[in-house]
Amino acid sequence: MKNEKGSLVRPDALPEGASRPVVTPLSASVVYASDTPDMLDQQYEGALHGYTYAREGHPNADVVGLRLDRMEKAPHPGVVTASGMAAVSAVLLGLTKSGDHVIGGNQLYGRSLRMMSEDLPRLGIATSMVDPGDIAAMRAALRPETRLILIETVSNPTLRVADLEGLVALAKETGVLLVVDNTFTTPRAIKPFEWGADIVIHSITKLLAGHSDVMLGYVAARDLTLNDKLRVFTVTAGMNPSPFDCWLAERGLLSFDLRFDRAQSTASELADHLAGLPGVKRVIYPGRKDHPDHARADALLAGQFCNMVSFELDGDRSTANAFTRAADGLSFAPTLGDVGTTISHPASSSHRALTAEKRAELGMSEGFFRVSVGLEAPDVLCRVFEEAIAAALGA
Repeated sequence: MKNEKGSLVRPDALPEGASRPVVTPLSASVVYASDTPDMLDQQYEGALHGYTYAREGHPNADVVGLRLDRMEKAPHPGVVTASGMAAVSAVLLGLTKSGDHVIGGNQLYGRSLRMMSEDLPRLGIATSMVDPGDIAAMRAALRPETRLILIETVSNPTLRVADLEGLVALAKETGVLLVVDNTFTTPRAIKPFEWGADIVIHSITKLLAGHSDVMLGYVAARDLTLNDKLRVFTVTAGMNPSPFDCWLAERGLLSFDLRFDRAQSTASELADHLAGLPGVKRVIYPGRKDHPDHARADALLAGQFCNMVSFELDGDRSTANAFTRAADGLSFAPTLGDVGTTISHPASSSHRALTAEKRAELGMSEGFFRVSVGLEAPDVLCRVFEEAIAAALGA
């Protein structure tokens, strides 16, 4: 017998109508009710589709996950996580154990480097950091207990390009898992599963969502058993995403292709403009022929060189401070992928945990900046950078 209206705290469900919402509804509920214990069993066993507890899944996460699955051509439904680092952690902690060995690209995102250098060894997992463009060095770093290799297609923030084809061949030959963080490049530029990668990671926070108001990650595996392990670990560890962040991310994904193409086109113009300015020691952009990995980038990315540009000013920390003060209207912030152009300084943000000597080895001086190009008009953006650099050098 149905409840009479108002007889209990929770009323009956909202009535269904002949029409449906155009925008995905936000489902903030933490819990979902089932009719019987048998029905709940069937949901957990996969015979029925339904939700139980939001840590184990909710509609807004599924909507975003399905979009990413299609974009990456994932073999199985991936897992949406609370952040990009949650996705990285799910792989490194959920698929390894004490006694294993993990190889990482030597120019990973700063927090990934920290996890590799500090957290995994603390748990008894050995690590090595190797240039992902040097297959001979990667082969030399392999051990019998090596479990996986973690790389970024294009490194953060030095924009070096991994030898993905060579790494896939090496992984298949040795039975080691190849994990690709595709955040910088996105599925618009490359789909690592099509190249033979075993696991793909994203920080949805960045260019995919695109508005600096979302924190989410995504991870999917080619092998169904691994995919299930990742899902179970994220649920157990409480890496579940917020429904509201998922709802916002879906909105951002609707315009992703348009935003990517516009920002990429402007990035190419900005890189060329910066290269001609006094006081700029070097410009790093995979689309430029002076990039050390340009030929590899062209083969991997098929002309999609993305929206990230890095450059180095001829100066020290005082020059860097003067530049960010003079870059009027641009956000100096440790992020990327926003609709507005942002500038970051690895020495004081993402890679601050490294010694100055180690940063120098990787090519990150006090004058080194990473630019995430947004949707501004190219001529306006070039002028802002030109004026800011001139002011910094003058100061």
